[in-house]
Amino acid sequence: QVQLVESGGGLVQAGGSLRLSCAASGRTFSNYGMGWFRQAPGKERELVARISWSGGSTYYTASVKGRFTISRDNAKNTVYLQMNSLKPEDTAVYYCAARDSPYSSSSAFGSWGQGTQVTVSS
Repeated sequence: QVQLVESGGGLVQAGGSLRLSCAASGRTFSNYGMGWFRQAPGKERELVARISWSGGSTYYTASVKGRFTISRDNAKNTVYLQMNSLKPEDTAVYYCAARDSPYSSSSAFGSWGQGTQVTVSS
């Protein structure tokens, strides 16, 4: 079982930047794909970005492409989400998640952090 702890959320003005971190423990971090999701009030949780176990493959939802960057440091068991040019519509609780199966690009994201609030003011 993996434990995930997010940090780095907060209040920022539109156009600003934040970097979210997610520290993992409990299993071999470098073997698992990771993702960042978000959920805004009244909306369903959506995938924001994901990164493969090796870090060689990434995906971004269209609304954040060119503004957000997902990365991982396997030596630190940490995945990051650098968020630039933030917009009010980016306001949400952001969750880190880990895939269930190692070396997989299709297994479910079954382990979740507690979430961190990001609020972007206009």
